[in-house]
Amino acid sequence: MATTFNSRYLVIGSGIAGLQYALLVAQSGTVNIVTKKESTESNTNYAQGGIAAVVSPLDSFDIHIADTITAGDGLCDPTIVADMVKSSPDLIERLLSYGVEFSREDDQFTLGREGGHSCNRILHSADMTGRELEKKLLEKCHENPNISILENHIALELLNCQDVGVDGGNRIAGCVVLDRHNNSQKVFLAENTILATGGCGKVYAYTSNPDIATGDGMAIAYRAGATLANLEFVQFHPTCLYHPDAKSYLISEAVRGEGALLTNSRNEHFMERYHPLKDLAPRDVVARAIDLEMKLMGDKCVHLDLSHMSPEFIKSRFPNLYKNCLKFGIDMTIDPIPVVPAAHYMCGGIEVDVNGKTSLAGLFAIGEVAYSGVHGANRLASNSLLEAVYFADKAATASMKEERVSLPLESSPLLTSVSQLVKGYAPMVLEHDWDSVRQIMWDYVGIVRSNMRLNIALKRLRNIRKTVEDIYRNSIISPDLVELRNISLIAEMIVLAALSRHESRGLHYTQDHPEKSSECALNTKLGKNEDLRAITLKDN
Repeated sequence: MATTFNSRYLVIGSGIAGLQYALLVAQSGTVNIVTKKESTESNTNYAQGGIAAVVSPLDSFDIHIADTITAGDGLCDPTIVADMVKSSPDLIERLLSYGVEFSREDDQFTLGREGGHSCNRILHSADMTGRELEKKLLEKCHENPNISILENHIALELLNCQDVGVDGGNRIAGCVVLDRHNNSQKVFLAENTILATGGCGKVYAYTSNPDIATGDGMAIAYRAGATLANLEFVQFHPTCLYHPDAKSYLISEAVRGEGALLTNSRNEHFMERYHPLKDLAPRDVVARAIDLEMKLMGDKCVHLDLSHMSPEFIKSRFPNLYKNCLKFGIDMTIDPIPVVPAAHYMCGGIEVDVNGKTSLAGLFAIGEVAYSGVHGANRLASNSLLEAVYFADKAATASMKEERVSLPLESSPLLTSVSQLVKGYAPMVLEHDWDSVRQIMWDYVGIVRSNMRLNIALKRLRNIRKTVEDIYRNSIISPDLVELRNISLIAEMIVLAALSRHESRGLHYTQDHPEKSSECALNTKLGKNEDLRAITLKDN
């Protein structure tokens, strides 16, 4: 029988959203944080740009709200956006109280500007803001006796009250988790379960995300019956370093915010042909422009040119970026940086309400794993970290008020048994399927889409997912198999969502419906719609 852990709160994921939530609820009960790798490995930790907030007298709540809604292209929830933006000064003050250090000059914040923003409002810690936030929040969590962090544990399936033999029906009561060290299963029971697992960038062959971003939270929530929304809106970051040895290395949008220019192989500053904001246009516009320029020129990349900027400024503003580019033989003070778009951020996710509650009682989702109504069809740069701390606060307040539930001290042995098959499928089969899913998504479900490409992808992905599900049912469970199962499911969900949106809006651009339609200004939902859900489970 598997080991059972009990706590009032179970947080799955250790990015800024999960850590901030844990710190807030620890005052009212015990917290278990389960994270699939080291606690510092998350999308938060890779966030170079910063966190958007209204802290300058030259800025205003109304301007930030308008910028966010404009970027969201008609699908943002204006009430939620307004409340988040108006909360931003207080949320920043709380981060400062934890010891977070944002870059300053003459005791004033040095505020950056990124695509889609009308003015400078990005607080940053040099060019490693995410790492600074993660470090300080982790330190506070480690200091708190009510918080326990278990690394190298990957979530398998959510449990409800029926599963563990208590009253409460379908209310989520915890999660079955795989210990990556010894391949053993454990059961974590909790009155409130919070998914803060981040995004799913590894669904694509090329991504800025770390290896852990395999859509686990979205997958286990969907299998448990939660609703997913707007998965067609995958944000491709316009500028990832194009180099054979540079795995998932992002060139921050802040570089363009400080004046860097995109150029093609003819050394033309091409963005003026695509948008009035030129290099600071919204990310979807920039990514599509780069994609088209590469196709028109037959090139494998475009370039970021900083040569007109002061070398001293470049080294002081982007010290980590400068150092890392040098490792690849690029001196960004004189050399143009080769860049390509790459999958970066999932604007859709598990549908939640104003407090981060999902459609399942006892289950919350915060951060990139959730669709909250903030980002709509396209995320405004540097709003992601703000959304994470905002919804951590809202979910903490709501979950502390939740009615208490009495859970057993031990779980049912029926749910915690491990498949004991002696022989499993060879690792090369899994590796092949893993690569196939990601390449299919890159080739057929990328920046520019069509119904023909999407249907080809759907047919191929369903065949792979059927194989993966068969392997999962008949093999000893491994972390790689768990992640492959999740990315194959989320890949199919993305394709279904894309096929159901008959227009081009925000991050979703299809050649079959190149214009935006007022009739389609609705969220795409998967889960509650039984017809769509049945489609995903059919065998072709």
